[in-house]
Amino acid sequence: MQAILTILGSGTSMGVPTLGCECRVCTSSDPRDRRTRPSIAVHWEDHCVLIDTGPDFREQALREKLRHIDAVFYTHSHADHILGLDDLRPLSFHHPNDHIPLYADDASARIIEKVFDYTFSAESKYPTRARVRMHRMEGHESLTIHGATFQRIPLLHGELEVAGFRFGSAAYLTDMNVIPETSLPLLQNLDIVIIDALRKTPHPSHANVDQALAWIDRLQPRRAWFTHMAHDLLHAETESELPPHVRLAYDGLRIPFEI
Repeated sequence: MQAILTILGSGTSMGVPTLGCECRVCTSSDPRDRRTRPSIAVHWEDHCVLIDTGPDFREQALREKLRHIDAVFYTHSHADHILGLDDLRPLSFHHPNDHIPLYADDASARIIEKVFDYTFSAESKYPTRARVRMHRMEGHESLTIHGATFQRIPLLHGELEVAGFRFGSAAYLTDMNVIPETSLPLLQNLDIVIIDALRKTPHPSHANVDQALAWIDRLQPRRAWFTHMAHDLLHAETESELPPHVRLAYDGLRIPFEI
């Protein structure tokens, strides 16, 4: 099936422009240098799945005219990946299943349920809380939604295990600096990969540009895009230094692929 991967946000946890900063990236006139918090949407036929709902999800959803969500997969429980969950509320009120299913590993699910206690607690009296239901998804589990299979890919974000996801010929690998050997077989024969590339200098829990290029060289996808980029990377300048099959993602980028 033909599908579209939409970059909802391509920035790091602080976003770009970063508050209080007047560097050349934060003051750039290139719209591709404006990066909201990282997330993607995957569309096929009449279906849409999200990976993460960050603090900018409402504006991202308005920009992309998202009107229906079939499910949400969470990579991990850091604020820049979960804090938009409450904005699922209006999209959940008329969901055909009476709720939007959410998928996360147990550690992430417990934190999300604590942060959004008024949504998940059986004792909550909040009448217009989001109609969502949390499901646990661990290890290399996969799930098929309306004919499309989403495979969880364990990654390391420093010392924290997080999830990447493969769906058809595409993979989304944000917030990572190590791909465990046991995950590499799940990332063969990719058409596209979206991969963490925070900045040029090293970072303890994110891949930098050189590390991302090394992972791309090992995975051998046909095309690759950097995401989760900080205000160290000027879009046009950085792209000019990359091989032709590697580009920088930007908010609103749409990539066709086979799911």
